[in-house]
Amino acid sequence: MAGKEKQSLFLRLAKTRNFLTEGLHSVISRGGDIDAGMLDDIEDQLILADLGVEVSREVVDRLRTNIRARRVATVAEVRQELREDIAKILQPVARPWLMPTGAGTQVVLVVGVNGVGKTTTVAKLAEWLGRQGRSVMLAACDTFRAAAIDQLEVWGQRLDIPVVAQERGTDAAAVAHDALASARARGIDTLIIDSAGRQHVNADLMEQLRKIHRVLGRIDESAPQETLLVVDAGNGQNVLAQTQAFHATIALTGICVTKLDGTARGGVIVALARRFGIPIPFVAMGERLEDLAPFDATAFARALLPEGD
Repeated sequence: MAGKEKQSLFLRLAKTRNFLTEGLHSVISRGGDIDAGMLDDIEDQLILADLGVEVSREVVDRLRTNIRARRVATVAEVRQELREDIAKILQPVARPWLMPTGAGTQVVLVVGVNGVGKTTTVAKLAEWLGRQGRSVMLAACDTFRAAAIDQLEVWGQRLDIPVVAQERGTDAAAVAHDALASARARGIDTLIIDSAGRQHVNADLMEQLRKIHRVLGRIDESAPQETLLVVDAGNGQNVLAQTQAFHATIALTGICVTKLDGTARGGVIVALARRFGIPIPFVAMGERLEDLAPFDATAFARALLPEGD
């Protein structure tokens, strides 16, 4: 992550950072020894920042062990230990997003529930891929909502890239089939499919995604090469249920966490990393096309718990 992107991440994680650091400050500024009561309070603050019970307990248990072993003895060292531990949990999922080159049209299926910023994320991905020198086509497979089709077509016009779309109510798998056939015929590097956004407990939505997978596989048995789940950090622990449902249905290859700038619950990324281990190639922090950044575990941990506080 470039220096400017790291600075932007620090600024835009302000709500989560302030919520977490103010809570921790209130705990550790009381003075005295780092005792069991203080550690319990630290665990509570991590849970409130949406790291989740499991991760918060794991982090504090390691902290407790290091205190007993005298590897951690001061409040400053407590903060450093927490920061480093969070970075270690995140590091395995902070993998660069590398689309294969020279292997025909690669397909990215983008999924998620309503309201998470899925269609906007599709546009951001298209713009990001364009900056990598790849040609892109979009497929409007959210045929459940006419507005979603219109929105994607507007993005296509702004980005000057082709969009395959049909009328509202058209079979989404048929649109995906036609889009992949068209992309291959035109020598397009990457096809990004915007799928319908409904609740993860919606059986019809999940069956539709399975059908899209099957139909794409008839053209290219390896398609889709990437299945990216978009989640809203503001949904907190419900993000875990969404991820579980989609991953069980279509085997996710990546997660993009959006709206980190508008919530105090950005710690849910840590819970996601520990629970699923699915790569998190991108985070999004705004509505602009450039507000999509590769995920950096160390920068994220430092933004949550900055040094020198």
